[in-house]
Amino acid sequence: MRDDTVARNYAETLFTLAERHEGLDAYASGVEAVARLLDENPKVRLFLETPRISGADKKKAVRDAFAGKVPPDLVRFLLVTIDKRRQRLLRRIAAEFHALVDEHYGREHVEVTVARPLEEETLATIAQRLSRVLGKEAVPHVRTKPSILGGIVIRTGDTIYDGSVRRRLDGMRRQLMKARIPSGPTP
Repeated sequence: MRDDTVARNYAETLFTLAERHEGLDAYASGVEAVARLLDENPKVRLFLETPRISGADKKKAVRDAFAGKVPPDLVRFLLVTIDKRRQRLLRRIAAEFHALVDEHYGREHVEVTVARPLEEETLATIAQRLSRVLGKEAVPHVRTKPSILGGIVIRTGDTIYDGSVRRRLDGMRRQLMKARIPSGPTP
């Protein structure tokens, strides 16, 4: 099985656990804590992924690190990933889990690119309009890219809405380059 499929299957199992027990929000914050620990501490990730370290040592470290801080079933889930030697997929599992939670709550993450930083009021308006267009709660992730000159570029999934000044100028340039200029004398 491909890693993506395995990660999705584990995430679906974790999602079902979350719905049955402490709730999606408790699990989402716990999964976020685990993913953040693995992202920010390469030594922890290496410790969990190294086959030379026994599973028992890894499981003890996980229990010590997360017991009382995340839901107990999430700790047991982490221990199962170690038993099944899937701990290297924990970050992918976390991403898949968050995607399932977002889908459940009707949220969609949207990348918004602008030329200059936005004010909070403008960002709220953009989020509101995107939510209306998408039919879901839009969660904008804003990045500033001066090279677009002005306007806005929105990416949601595989769809890009490019309302940048740079794109408009490029379009005008292409049209001008295609234009035929009369070669005869002008009156």
